[in-house]
Amino acid sequence: MAEGFTPGSDERARASRLAVLSLLDSAREPFSRTHFVPGHVTASALVLSPAADRVVLVFHPRLARWLQPGGHVEPSDPSIVAAAAREVLEETGIAVDSRVPPPVVGLDAHDIPAARGEPKHQHFDFMFRFVARGGDPGDVPALHRTVWCPVDRLAEFDVDSPLRSAVRRALANPPIGDRPQ
Repeated sequence: MAEGFTPGSDERARASRLAVLSLLDSAREPFSRTHFVPGHVTASALVLSPAADRVVLVFHPRLARWLQPGGHVEPSDPSIVAAAAREVLEETGIAVDSRVPPPVVGLDAHDIPAARGEPKHQHFDFMFRFVARGGDPGDVPALHRTVWCPVDRLAEFDVDSPLRSAVRRALANPPIGDRPQ
């Protein structure tokens, strides 16, 4: 999967791609959330509105930042893509359109601070582009705040450079499917 991803000119994206490839080549269980040295694969989602003019953001209270939905790959997930889609539904209540293929639009290796009995480690995140089946973020009790952010207002939510780059890649290669034009 990572081999088909072209990070462009962003140095962090190039370094992340090499780190992901190294992890996949060397780790015995790179998808296990208990693999801490150096870390493990996670799955996240850039969720576009059906008109591809907005993206879903989730407020992460521990990090105090707006991010894309995502999380750990669970043993019950049939694939990393399925893990990303599951995380979207769990965190936002939004179902993704299964008729629209979800390409990789981002790879990011980033540090995770020690917390909840886990040591400091890295997440090697695969970000997939999905299209929502429609509607607003759902009312998911006890979870993070979610918003539809217009793609031209990402700076107002102080999103990080990997997510901004992924949005640019997603919009440069628009989804194909049964959505309004």
